[in-house]
Amino acid sequence: MSENRLAIHGGPKAKTTPFGTGKRFGLEEAKELMEALEQNTLFYHSGQKVKQFLDDFNRLYGVKYSVATSSGTAAIHVALGAAGVTVGDEVITSPITDQGTLIGILYQNAIPVFADLDPHTYNLDPASVEARITPRTKAIVVVHLAGNPCDMDPIMEIARKHRLKVIEDCAQSYLTRYKGRLAGTIGDYGCFSTNDFKHISTGDGGIVTVNSGEEEDFRVVHAFADKNYQRFSGQVMRDLSYLAPNYRMTELQGAVGIAQLKKLPWICEKRHRYGERITEGIRDLPGIEPHGVTEGGWCSYWFYMFRVNETALGCTRDEFSKTLTAEGIPAHPGYIPEVVYLNPLFQKRQAYLNSHFPFELTEVTYERGLCPTAEHILQTAVRIGISEFFTDEDIDEIIGGIRKVAAYYQKSVAG
Repeated sequence: MSENRLAIHGGPKAKTTPFGTGKRFGLEEAKELMEALEQNTLFYHSGQKVKQFLDDFNRLYGVKYSVATSSGTAAIHVALGAAGVTVGDEVITSPITDQGTLIGILYQNAIPVFADLDPHTYNLDPASVEARITPRTKAIVVVHLAGNPCDMDPIMEIARKHRLKVIEDCAQSYLTRYKGRLAGTIGDYGCFSTNDFKHISTGDGGIVTVNSGEEEDFRVVHAFADKNYQRFSGQVMRDLSYLAPNYRMTELQGAVGIAQLKKLPWICEKRHRYGERITEGIRDLPGIEPHGVTEGGWCSYWFYMFRVNETALGCTRDEFSKTLTAEGIPAHPGYIPEVVYLNPLFQKRQAYLNSHFPFELTEVTYERGLCPTAEHILQTAVRIGISEFFTDEDIDEIIGGIRKVAAYYQKSVAG
């Protein structure tokens, strides 16, 4: 029938209406910004907006202490510095992540070590994490990818066994839950991003939760984000004992964050509902593996990524992605082109221009095949966007488009 003919072959598109859209920012943000300007200071320590932003965040997350930073990348660096990660230490993390997860490791002159992933959730496999531990291992940076929590119980057990710090990268995972606990409150530190491409935006910005609840730990984290200056009294303490960067958040960012936080529960609930509906709508398709959620997890779906069994469907992942896009549903091959350790930075062992430091301190290698499951995920995954502004009709048409394309290729195999 003509309605089953692929759009790429001249048939009607599965997506017949524009995707729902909406405004992320409005009068609520403008009001907070005006109040920030009326303070006559935009410095976080002198004003009230960053302080209120953190107070609101702490109440939402049920934590005693958190520290604001200039970006999510900075948040991870601050957590690593506060954890005592230093020259020659090894830090285990995910090979499917943004460079922001890795920058802080290398700026501390530590060595990234990559563990393999679960093939369904795309998050760290605890068994692979433990297999990568050496006497030089100092910390684990878990990446809760796309709103999906890592399997934290075994990871925390491994960390306690080997006396390692655990830092949670929650840049894509606001209000994500693991067995009833919020991601970012389980490890030693939780790191969040308020970059414009996250659930909430302050343009750029970040937060570090201090999960020990200890004031001294909070002071170390706070200082590491502010040149190691101590700003807990009327005077600024500049008696520095080691190097720390300047990653301060401004009052303008804090002001926008106050308004954005009020919208966060609605944003995450909508994304969760839409992601779960897509899974239900495609879980019976042969050759299609839906985005798996960690057992005991609640996903806030920053994006949705399913996998294509190329043998069962008789088409490549790239063909499926291209065909789905032609149906009016933008689809992207994988999340990133390659696992991060295949980037030139690691292949050339060059974190700094014209230098092999700190890689020269270690025998850790970054060859293809190091994390075979992660590599296979990126070779077979198709990523589609989810937005809180989508409509139920949008989700129905996404499901219909995936089913239409899968049915065509399945029929081709059967015929």
